Amino acid sequence: MTIGLFLGTLLAVIGIGAPIAYALIVTGAALMWQMGLFDGQIIAQNLLNAVDSFPMVAIPLFILAGEVMNAGGLSRRIVDLARALVGHRRGGLGYVAIFAGVLLSSLSGSALADAASLSALLLPMMVAAGHARERSGGLIAASAIIGPIIPPSIGFIVFGVATNLSISKLFMAGIAPGLLIGLALCVAWFFVSRRDDVATAPKVGARDRLRAFGQSLWALMLPVIIIVGLRFGVVTPTEAAAVAAVYALFVALVVYRELSWRDLPELMLGAGKTAAGVMFLVAAAAIPAWMISVADIPGQLVDLIAPLMDNQTLLILVLMLLILMVGTAMDLTPTILLLGPILVPVVIEAGIDPIYFGVLFMINCSIGLITPPVGTVLNVVCAVGRLDYEALVRGTLPFFLAQVAVLFLLILFPALVTQPLQWLLH
Repeated sequence: MTIGLFLGTLLAVIGIGAPIAYALIVTGAALMWQMGLFDGQIIAQNLLNAVDSFPMVAIPLFILAGEVMNAGGLSRRIVDLARALVGHRRGGLGYVAIFAGVLLSSLSGSALADAASLSALLLPMMVAAGHARERSGGLIAASAIIGPIIPPSIGFIVFGVATNLSISKLFMAGIAPGLLIGLALCVAWFFVSRRDDVATAPKVGARDRLRAFGQSLWALMLPVIIIVGLRFGVVTPTEAAAVAAVYALFVALVVYRELSWRDLPELMLGAGKTAAGVMFLVAAAAIPAWMISVADIPGQLVDLIAPLMDNQTLLILVLMLLILMVGTAMDLTPTILLLGPILVPVVIEAGIDPIYFGVLFMINCSIGLITPPVGTVLNVVCAVGRLDYEALVRGTLPFFLAQVAVLFLLILFPALVTQPLQWLLH
């Protein structure tokens, strides 16, 4: 009964066109009413307590760092380095998009920011070289969704706070799977791009490669600082976010000098608006999350899927299918806030490593960003690259399949996630 009311209310409110944050608040209030616990003060307390959290401060700071990187030339220099290294190969600009997507993921932690940056910088080049516009846009969209997987990841911060898991461990656990997804995209692009009649760029000399590396070195140092700082316990994820924001501002203002002090108010206003939207979602999700705990919905879900609890692989496959279905209709953050508190207790009950499950969860949610009908990253690429939505969906399909294949590989072989994590932590 409780699960039915929860899902029915949520889908009904979303179905009438209400923003997801308001749908979450109404769903929580409906559960409170059904259990005889309705109290306006409890709603207000949950809204405030959800964002009154030190780890959550990392979100606006990483968003600010991402905005500075795009406006201050750090992202462009990463793309220039990728072009110098692999741009001369057949289909080289596609490999540039993947390589740059992996590197930008370690800078911004946001799929939307990476999608906008890569679309503006690389899509016109790929089309001019002879690649199909929709296929180029599809590759850029697929490369951008590595952002929430490789640290620093805003998604992992939200997931860690929502499920009381270590954000640092989630960060470290996402490195190897993120690189594996990048490799899978390279393989898919190798076969897909062979049908394109494209011009091959001349090979860049060693001196020019060194120059490109030198110009991007300041940008490349940022993920090194973050990962090393987290690995050796020098900084917490929140402190790492503050370091990232200050470092990006220093490089953009002092080193590259592509950002002036006069640009900062507008840039910070944009970052503030983005952060406010995310934080309001987090606050709104606290109400149904509290009621999920009070109503013991995870326990009810365990009872429903009891026959699967002894088969971890089958259980994860079923849960991944559920997450993928939800991810096609919801953005990444609300999917995390909605399903994370419900599913993590279930997998712990089944004896599954919650950090490992968190990585699979994040990959699945990221894939949902390029899955219609919502596909937030698809909408960004369409807007920046002036692409037709349906054509872009078709162009994304080969890369979507490659990423799903990696997800299944990680389900079948958990050591691909857990073993690199052990190496990084010891």
